[in-house]
Amino acid sequence: MIEKKRSTTNLTSVTEKFMPKFLLAIATISILTTIGIVVTLLTETINFFRDVSFLDFYTGTILKPLGDDAVFGVLPLLLGTLYSTVIAMIVAIPVGLMAAVFLSEYASDKVRRVLKPILEILAGIPTIVYGFFAYTFVTPLLRSFIPALEPTNILSPGIVMGIMIIPMVASLSEDAMSSVPNTMREGALALGSTKLEVTWKVVIPAAISGIIASFVLGISRAIGETMIVAIASGSNKDFTFDLTQSMQTMTAYIVEVTGGEAPAGSTIYYSLYAVAMTLFVFTLIMNLVAQYISRKYREEY
Repeated sequence: MIEKKRSTTNLTSVTEKFMPKFLLAIATISILTTIGIVVTLLTETINFFRDVSFLDFYTGTILKPLGDDAVFGVLPLLLGTLYSTVIAMIVAIPVGLMAAVFLSEYASDKVRRVLKPILEILAGIPTIVYGFFAYTFVTPLLRSFIPALEPTNILSPGIVMGIMIIPMVASLSEDAMSSVPNTMREGALALGSTKLEVTWKVVIPAAISGIIASFVLGISRAIGETMIVAIASGSNKDFTFDLTQSMQTMTAYIVEVTGGEAPAGSTIYYSLYAVAMTLFVFTLIMNLVAQYISRKYREEY
């Protein structure tokens, strides 16, 4: 009996010594993977800027990657990405915030347990399904109201991206509002405030850090979206402000070129990494902004 107890103690001791090292190894893998991605992007991007001027790339309004007279200006892609992101957030922010307000402040526990999983089902739908939905349903629907709308355009994928992001905004905002102590609500109600006044003047200001963080993360998600814009926004690389026309985003450009015949070592091949590096910097900035806002405006209860 004593020997069995000693054996169990020794096994526990070995496990306790092994697990921290195992977990450190797992954490190190993720760190090394990130470093590898950054190094690869930087290396290939530097190769690209040996052939193309940095200033011309980020200020050029013409993108023509094929042919002997190839021109690489990223502004058309940046504009397409900006448009699709803005349209998506115009849809996602108000709808997601209103859904979060209802779930947090007005819905009963029974209703919340039913509606929240249904809302989050949207987050589990593959983005390629959203892409075909935008192309085969939303675009024809919009063309019945906007006859000038092209079969591929930036408006319908932007709207569908917003629908896809609604669960993220709603869920994160609802979590932030639910973390506000009930004593604050009860105190405001005791002073004569209505339910609506409590929501807008007490709960939302108290949860503002989490709400804004959800908006910023939604923007980051929209910037990095690929399949919806690749299917429904087209591949027009013109620098235009017309929402009814086909426009290409950074992610759609990467999909188009990698799916074509871009020989390794060519300028168009290296342009993929320059665009990907730009996309990486954009999403990194958005994530850093979200973390800063969360820390700066976080309320401790």
